[in-house]
Amino acid sequence: MPLKIYGIPRTRTARTLWMAHELGIPYELVRTAPPDGDTRKPAFLAINPNGQVPTIDDDGLVLWESLAINLYLAKRHGGPLAPRDLREDAQMTMWTVWAGTTFEPDAHEVVVHTINLPPEKRDATKLASSIEKLQAPLRALETSLSAGGGHLVGNRFTVADLNVACVAFYLRAAPQALAGFPAVAAWYRAATDRAAFKTMIALREKG
Repeated sequence: MPLKIYGIPRTRTARTLWMAHELGIPYELVRTAPPDGDTRKPAFLAINPNGQVPTIDDDGLVLWESLAINLYLAKRHGGPLAPRDLREDAQMTMWTVWAGTTFEPDAHEVVVHTINLPPEKRDATKLASSIEKLQAPLRALETSLSAGGGHLVGNRFTVADLNVACVAFYLRAAPQALAGFPAVAAWYRAATDRAAFKTMIALREKG
């Protein structure tokens, strides 16, 4: 039974689609569109009572939370994206939690006020404030990438890089956020130049 991914590409489901294409695993995308009310329907709430996407069903194992799903898929299928031992597992978990708690809140505010809202509703003050708040976590990311040869764990591209890059994607319309962080900028360019990322972007563009 192929992996079922519930969601649409123009949501955080894109993160899981990126991972699936990195791993080269077959999947069925079950269109579940929040704007259409699909996530509030009883059938979907029976799968994920949070009413959010992405959600996966992997042969009866139901998971939600995009970054946690990616950790699971990496470990489930193995290969270079997965941890090689407990130490790497801990580091990948650390960076994933960091991405969702320290990095994402202000990064999300950036995408809201550069892309998501119509121009007349964007708040330049909130945008500037969010970019300022991101300077500390970006410095931490810069330091770690410089020390790790351009990657976060194991001197190679792993699920840790993918999960953090998924959050950095929110900064795509605010290049000023990465000014002064050359290692972060180079790492992000390399991540988004990967074939699986480009496939995900193509899916987003189809709607």
